This record gives sequence, C-alpha cells and structure tokens, in this order.
Amino acid sequence: MSAEPNGETTDKTVTDAHAKRTLDRERYKLAARIGRALAAPMTVLGFIWLILLVLDFTSGLSPALRGVSYAIWGLFVAQFLLEFFITSNKLAYLRRNWITAIALVVPAFRVFSVFGALRALRAIRGLRLVRVVGSANRGMRALGSVMGRRGFGYVTSLSLIVGVAGASGMYAFEHGVAGSTITSFSSALWWTAMTLTTMGSDYFPKTAQGRLLCFLLALYGFAVFGYVTATIASFFVARDADTSEGDIAGARQLERLEREIAALNEKIDRMMSQSRSGP
Repeated sequence: MSAEPNGETTDKTVTDAHAKRTLDRERYKLAARIGRALAAPMTVLGFIWLILLVLDFTSGLSPALRGVSYAIWGLFVAQFLLEFFITSNKLAYLRRNWITAIALVVPAFRVFSVFGALRALRAIRGLRLVRVVGSANRGMRALGSVMGRRGFGYVTSLSLIVGVAGASGMYAFEHGVAGSTITSFSSALWWTAMTLTTMGSDYFPKTAQGRLLCFLLALYGFAVFGYVTATIASFFVARDADTSEGDIAGARQLERLEREIAALNEKIDRMMSQSRSGP
C-alpha cells in the first residue's frame, strides 16, 4: 500500500522534469528566432553605435546625433532584456554577455546627469574606458555576424575596428593632459597603429585610463600579430611551393610523387607475382 504514493510522486517528478525540458527547448527556439530576426538591424546599429562613439570622443555629438545615440542605446537595452528574460539559464547568459551588460549600464549615467542626478559621475573618466571596450566588443560581434569570425579579412577588419575605437579612447583620455603629445585624433590613430603592430612608440600614456587602454591594445596586438605573420608567411610558402623551382614541395609535386610511388608499387607487385609463379 505504501508503494503507491511513492510511485505517484515519481511519476509527477518525471512529468515535471519533462515539462521543464520542453519549456527550455521552446524558450531556446524562441530566442533563436528572435536572434535571427534582429541580426541584420542590430548589426547595422552596432556599426553606427561605434561611429557615434568615435565622433563623441573626438569632436562631440550634436543634439540630433546624441538623440540617435540614446535611441540606439535604448534598442540595445531592450534586446538585452528580451534575451535575458527568454533564456532559461540566466546566469550563463550573463557570464557570456557581461561586457555588453556593463557597457549598456554606462550610458544611463549620462541620461541621469541630464536631469541633474549623479552629475558627479561625469568626472569618473573610467566610465569612458568601459564605453570604449563595450563599443569595440559590440563592433566585433557585428563584424563576426557579417564575416563569420574567420579568415584574414575578418582579422584585418577587426583590427581596424579595434584601432579606431582605441584611438578615439586614447584621444579622449590624453587630449589636453600636461605632457601629452596626442593633440589630435590623427596622432592618436598613429600611436594606436604603432601599438597594434607591436612596433611601439616613444609616447607613454599619462592617465591611468590611457595606460590600461594601452595594455589592452598591446595585448590584442600581440595576439593578432602572430596570426597575421603566419598568414603572410603561409602565402609566400604556398606561392613558392606552386613553382617547380621552389625548395618546398607543393601539392602538385606531392601528387606526382604519389603517382610515381603507386606505379612503382604496382611494378614490384607484378615482379613478385612472376617470381612466385616460376618459369
């Protein structure tokens, strides 16, 4: 008699687990459909957001462009909240998108400052660094959705995005600082290009935010420089291998060697067959 309630409890547990798995699958499918539907417009807005960041840091935004920036920011926040509430594993979602979450919070400080609240946060220049990193991250994601996150073209375009975003941030941090030689956006671009190509520069950032940004740019340049070097080297190696005078065997030379070895093996097999059969 006592086994019957236990059986009912087990059946209910199995049913609840099955219902939860079904709900999770439906949520995943819904999130995937929403992601596909929003991929194209959010990719375009990601590039526009990055351009507005560069303009804001270098020359400032007009009231109209600032309104466009706030509108795009609102759409990004709405997308993030929608995906967050739909997904079943919210903690995993936050771990994957923590940079995006922080970058979306920062513009709220400026919105509040318009109404007089949190005005002192304008002096916290570290928020600009978060904006630079967050905007570059969104630009990377937009580029990845367009180019598929692979290939030399993707790495080159990605480096261009990082370079422009990094230069705008460095200009915002170092412009007007005593002893700074970065007096224009062009000089900031030159300095950033030298850092990304690991050539270095005589200028050393004066602000703490500039030094941290310098470290992040150098870290990216160090990681990408090896890939670029290997790609260029493989190009010349492949070109040398395609010539008959090259010191390195290419695909055509290897194919010819394989055919010759196969013919030699067939000849040896025939000779051995003849020797076994005897006169």
